[in-house]
Amino acid sequence: MDILALKAAVGAEIERLYDEMASVSRRLHENPEVAFEEHQSSALLEETLERHGFTVSRGVAGLSTAFRADYGKGRPTIAFLAEYDALPGLGHACGHNLIAASSLAAAISLRRAVDALGGSVAVFGTPGEELYGGKVIMAAAGAFDAVDVAMLAHPGGGNRVLVNTLACQNLEVEFFGVASHAAEAPHRGVNALDAMVLAFNAINALRQHLRAHERVSGIITDGGEAANIIPAHSAGVFIVRAEDDTHLEALKKKVITCFEGAAEATGARLESRWGERYAAMVSNVGLGRLFYRNMRSLGVPIRLGDRSILNFSTDVGNVSQLVPAIQPMVPVAPDDVLIHTPRFAEVAASDRALRRMLDAARAMAMTGVDLLGDPGNLEKVRDEFLKGR
Repeated sequence: MDILALKAAVGAEIERLYDEMASVSRRLHENPEVAFEEHQSSALLEETLERHGFTVSRGVAGLSTAFRADYGKGRPTIAFLAEYDALPGLGHACGHNLIAASSLAAAISLRRAVDALGGSVAVFGTPGEELYGGKVIMAAAGAFDAVDVAMLAHPGGGNRVLVNTLACQNLEVEFFGVASHAAEAPHRGVNALDAMVLAFNAINALRQHLRAHERVSGIITDGGEAANIIPAHSAGVFIVRAEDDTHLEALKKKVITCFEGAAEATGARLESRWGERYAAMVSNVGLGRLFYRNMRSLGVPIRLGDRSILNFSTDVGNVSQLVPAIQPMVPVAPDDVLIHTPRFAEVAASDRALRRMLDAARAMAMTGVDLLGDPGNLEKVRDEFLKGR
């Protein structure tokens, strides 16, 4: 079977999968599970892939809701990344239900090319993208070592194939003070909330000196118990972002100094913990061009984009540091509907959004055919990746 015929075959397979993928997307959307608690979600994806002949390994990298599903034998291995965690309080306002359905559809349809051309296709179930960086943990454990390329299509957030993003790291902070009656004996207290507020103000002062792609954002998760008690404890969560690891390290030092200074000024004790590091995403241009041509052949108006940096972060970045990878941003909503909002959660449940993401699934599967069917395509993608390391 020639390449064009195989592309037509995988496209027809995705059409046949529509009802099943719609059910997967809907069930995920109706039962949102947050980071590392996606037990029903991961089980749904695992069971779906097993029904289609994939061999599933559960609990990858020691994460109970992570998995790897394989079909075929040997290399090259084309990997599709599935996300399925929801946002606390917002549900699937980032459209991870659509990502999961799209990656499953691409992988299941690509079986036809694997049967005809050899190689293998894998689906990685990657939990906790929103809060804890499941792919960071999986990458560090070697989960992606035997992969040749990795792909994931993301709904919303732009309309472009090539997506380079910011490195980032979460920071959890706590201040410990001394409780006292706020009216009778305030002089006996050490105000942990004052320390947090001072730190916020210091970060606000720092912002005027940040570089173009540097960001610091945060929330207070504990500010005390009652207005008439000097708060003995305060806590917050912050995200620090920069264009690469070097600038991120420099910015982290400035940020932690804001908290240390607040502790010194108030007498509160500071405890801080850095979370997993999300590496900067670097899209593989050669791989992106293949996807772009396939998407355009389907009549979908998407831009190729360039190497400019978008001001968000993803743990797909950690995968892109190990293997050639892309994460196209596929338009599924009006321009004024942003991800991580209640309105986007509504869009993520729509038939229109699913159909556009299944177009992306078809283009990803067609890109897999390009790689399996023409070793020259894979060689170009690999060469670009190796030159960029």
